[in-house]
Amino acid sequence: MAKNKMFKTMDGNEAAAYVSYAFTEVATIYPITPSSPMADHVDAWAANGKKNLFGQPVKLVEMQAESGAAGAMHGSLETGSLTSTYTASQGLLLMIPPMYRIAGSQLPGVMHVSARTVATHSLSIFGDHSDVMACRQTGWAQLASSSVQEAMDMAAVAHLSAIKGSIPFQHFFDGFRTSHEIQKVEVLDYEDLGKMLDWDAVQRFKDHALSTEHPTLRNTLQNPDTFFQSREACNSAYDALPAIVEEYMGKINEVTGRDYQLFNYYGAPDAERVVVAMGSVCETLLEVVDYLMERGEKVGFIQVHLFRPFSMERLLEKIPATCKCLTVLDRTKEPGAPGEPLYLDVCDALWEGKRTNIEALCGRYGLGSKDTTPAQMKAVFDNMKGEKKNHFTVGINDDVTHLSLPVGENIVTAGKSIISCKFWGLGSDGTVGANKNSIKIIGDHTDQYAQAYFEYDSKKSGGVTKSHLRFGHEPIHSTYYVTMADFVACHKTSYIKDFDIVSEIKPHGTFLLNTSWTGAELEEHLPNRVKRQIAEREINFYTIDATAIAMELGLGNRTNTVLQAAFFKLSGIIPIEDAVKYMKDAIIKSYSKKGQKIVDMNSAAVDKGVNAAVKIDVPESWKTLADDTKAPDASLPHYIREIQIPVNKQAGDAIPVSEFMPYADGVTPSETSKYEKRGIAVKVPKWIPENCIGCNKCALVCPHAAIRPFLLNAEEEAAKPAAFVTKEAKGKGFEGLTFRMQVDPLDCQGCGACANVCPAKEKALVMELLDTQMPEQENWDHALTLSTKANPMDKFTVRGSQYERPLYEFSGACAGCGEAPYMKLMSQLFGDRMFVTSATGCAYVVGSSTPSFPYAVNEKGHGPANSNSLFEDNAEYALGMKLSIDQMRRQMAAHAEAVVAS
Repeated sequence: MAKNKMFKTMDGNEAAAYVSYAFTEVATIYPITPSSPMADHVDAWAANGKKNLFGQPVKLVEMQAESGAAGAMHGSLETGSLTSTYTASQGLLLMIPPMYRIAGSQLPGVMHVSARTVATHSLSIFGDHSDVMACRQTGWAQLASSSVQEAMDMAAVAHLSAIKGSIPFQHFFDGFRTSHEIQKVEVLDYEDLGKMLDWDAVQRFKDHALSTEHPTLRNTLQNPDTFFQSREACNSAYDALPAIVEEYMGKINEVTGRDYQLFNYYGAPDAERVVVAMGSVCETLLEVVDYLMERGEKVGFIQVHLFRPFSMERLLEKIPATCKCLTVLDRTKEPGAPGEPLYLDVCDALWEGKRTNIEALCGRYGLGSKDTTPAQMKAVFDNMKGEKKNHFTVGINDDVTHLSLPVGENIVTAGKSIISCKFWGLGSDGTVGANKNSIKIIGDHTDQYAQAYFEYDSKKSGGVTKSHLRFGHEPIHSTYYVTMADFVACHKTSYIKDFDIVSEIKPHGTFLLNTSWTGAELEEHLPNRVKRQIAEREINFYTIDATAIAMELGLGNRTNTVLQAAFFKLSGIIPIEDAVKYMKDAIIKSYSKKGQKIVDMNSAAVDKGVNAAVKIDVPESWKTLADDTKAPDASLPHYIREIQIPVNKQAGDAIPVSEFMPYADGVTPSETSKYEKRGIAVKVPKWIPENCIGCNKCALVCPHAAIRPFLLNAEEEAAKPAAFVTKEAKGKGFEGLTFRMQVDPLDCQGCGACANVCPAKEKALVMELLDTQMPEQENWDHALTLSTKANPMDKFTVRGSQYERPLYEFSGACAGCGEAPYMKLMSQLFGDRMFVTSATGCAYVVGSSTPSFPYAVNEKGHGPANSNSLFEDNAEYALGMKLSIDQMRRQMAAHAEAVVAS
């Protein structure tokens, strides 16, 4: 056992990187979500002179591509440096060719993978096992972790085993669920790791390296007479590897007191129903097995750590003799296969071990980071009773091929001391940062365990963020979203109308709403369903006007510190005096470089936030209120009604498979962002007609096309609403027309770029609170009914360009984005004949994220056609488009010439 245990709050990426650094001499990297933080940590530590086990800072180099990173890794290993890399998804697949070479050369490299979905019909930046499963044939050993603690411990096993076994290792854990989950973990000591390391094996590796002092020829070309035999010569190394992994698991167990094995069994010794799985779902299965055993059910689960080489012998040892049915869960999909990879391996083991009395079932779960809940895992165990469904899915409603399991109500399986909290925030409002700070305060300053996970939508800013926090006096195994919370905070007032928030609060729990509503306003604006839920569950209801406090202190829309202080006061997780001290210490650490004024403003926000929450007396009459929700307008397009609206209400998990059938090939309609009307700005521009000089610069710089000039003819001027104020349009070609600069309040993000750029002597645009400008929404709707007019100006001028309809509008770009105005301008100049292909960065995310697409069409139905391949092949993909279009044009010309000639 380690003499002095050290605990620290960190995420899975940092845990893996921390151990990786110890064993790494050279790191060859190329950043890709969600693995990039691992390389970032290594780079930062090396820059600060942190020493590895060999007494040197790591040498890190960023290559031009993932394929280059793998190629450089091969070269570095070949010449005797222990080398690591960090990757995921498409990046990992681009590494596959050099991976074969590295394994074939039996080099002890280690790759840490935040396992992520491989893009198919659509890109998903989220997690499953499809990337690592595509590598199982390369010859790399594959070792799986299920938690942040395991990411640290198994990283050590991977490096130690690679060095001793002279086989490269791929250590993987679930992207986002583990890589970005923050947990309080025990940190392995480098001194202990050094004692475990086989230094003789390190020396053998270096002695065997490619060198001019003892030159050899490697990676030769072989003919049919020798290749097959040479390929089989590596068998003994792989046969020996499971024992080596077991040896190092044993050493980690001795130091930590934990119990790692190639396959870990948990559950009843006489279990009749058993699940086999790997990755973060194992933590959830642990809770569910406890839950079911408490109710007398004979169940268990087997956690897979070493997936390659797959030890049938060790797996069979773990299956209870009483097992009658066994379900294998895979977090990947292989279309057309008789089963997914882990399932097929387990079936082989059962056959080889003559355990054919066990009925083996196969299930898929959690693709693209679909949340995997205790209720879903209970459904998996329930499926092994009576009539069983094989090759099933769980967590979705498959009403097309009918493969999905029915899932019952949520169940509470977490430890009894665990306090669960959930925070609904607005992207870029500081909510996530504040909660990361809170988790570190509690994790690092108390003896409590702490966990945090953050859920984002695809908007670059201004999207919904959900922070899932748990605290308790026992280890936390809940690798799923908080759906039954003790404390919920809604940091954006409009969310209370848009989303089902209060239903996630336990009876007698606490709800904090950030709002300016008081008294009669609260009674008027709070939806009936929310009032009823609050009353029925006897929820402790508080309001706070954090927005007003932040603006009063000069913090703008950064309400995070105020709300963080209110959370500590209301939750009582730690004494409020301690919380205030730790918060102010963190403020000094975070903001001291920005000046004392910033420190003082945030410190004042803490003091105000502690006492600003107001307890609301809940009337008994709220219990009998009827719902006031409306069904979607049946006249809306199918995509909007059945996909966009549910997704934007955070209800996308409930959409059945059948609704996606029209879009199964990834083809989706354009011009859907206009239906969102998010209303996320704190302030929006107000147009002052008498000051406006009609230059249109405000419309030019707007990233979201939320302010536009409109022209009215005499007939439209006569029929306009009274509030639709216009002024004479001046200039050649504008005779008989009037002009209005119209703001779209609900699509504006409040960046203020339009007001800032206004060159008028007296500003024609001033920023005002959103609520005061909501009447402008009716004016916006009226403006869109005006007839399309020929542009009176040259569209290739600043002013003239803005009289063209933007065919790129209301994107998910950040407020004030510098890229989006150029995309919008290109759509105004060339949009009706523009093909767009973007690499998987900002331009792609803001233009192609389901369910809201900003590319629009003109009155003829023409507009930008947008698609994407991968990150690194964007230019080649565009070239292919160009070659295709050129060829079609030549063909059309040839047909036309043939017609003329005839």
